[in-house]
Amino acid sequence: MQYALITGASSGIGLELAKVMAAKGHNLILVARRLNLLQELKATLEKKYGVSVQIRVADLSAFGEVQALHEFCKQNEWQVEYLINNAGYGDYGKFDADKIQIYQNMLQLNVVALTELTALFVNDMKQRRSGRIMNVGSIAAFQPGPNLAVYAASKAYVMHFTEALNYELRGTGVTATVLNPGVTETGFVSRANMENAANLKNGGLMDAATVAKLGYKSMMAGKLNVIPGWKNRLLALGSMTMPSREALLRISGAILKDSSVR
Repeated sequence: MQYALITGASSGIGLELAKVMAAKGHNLILVARRLNLLQELKATLEKKYGVSVQIRVADLSAFGEVQALHEFCKQNEWQVEYLINNAGYGDYGKFDADKIQIYQNMLQLNVVALTELTALFVNDMKQRRSGRIMNVGSIAAFQPGPNLAVYAASKAYVMHFTEALNYELRGTGVTATVLNPGVTETGFVSRANMENAANLKNGGLMDAATVAKLGYKSMMAGKLNVIPGWKNRLLALGSMTMPSREALLRISGAILKDSSVR
C-alpha cells in the first residue's frame, strides 16, 4: 500500500499538509514527538476521509531514529511514495556559546535527519522509478539571518541540497521540491522566541493551510523551488539581485532586528 510520510505532522504546515493529502485520498504515515496529537489527528483523518493513517512517535534529532523509522516502514511493507521532510525549528537571538546544545540539536534535525531520510527513501523510489520528495525550507535560505544565523544557514543547505537533488533525479521518475515559506502562522515563532522580531511580524503571517495547499500542488507537479506569497517572492528576488552582500546583510539585519534592544 502506498503512503505519504510527513515529519513534524502534529502542528503547523505539517498538520495542514496531512489534511490536504488525506483529502486527496493519500494514506499517511505521520511522524512527530507528541503522541496525543498524533492520535487525535489519526482518528480525525480516518473518520473524515477514509484513508489509512499510521503514526510514529519519534524525535528525529536523536541518534538512530531516522534509520529506525525507515526500517519500521519496511517491516510493515508501507511503500513511501511521497516523502515530506517538514520537521525543523529555529532559535532567535544573538549567536552564543551558551546555546551550543540548541544549535547541535537544530542542525541534527534541520539538516542531518532531513538528509538521512531523503537518502534512505530516495533509493527505494529510484528502484520503483516513481516518487515525490518535498523538503520544507524557508525564505530565510535566500539571505544571511542576523539573530537567526544557524537556522538561516540550515535552510540555505536545505534549498541547495534539494535543488541539486532535483537535477540528479531527472529521468528517474522521482522529483524533489523545496518549499520556502515566509513566516507562517504556526508554532515556529513561539518556539524560536521570536516575539520581539517586530519588523518581521509586521510583514504579515501567512496561513499554514494556504502554504500547505501550494506545497502539495507544487510537489505533485515536480516543481523545483516554490515560494508562497508575492511579498516573499519579491524578497527572494531582491536578495538575488542585490548589488552587494553588505547591502543584503544590512537589510536582513533590519528585518530581523530585536525590537526589545535599544
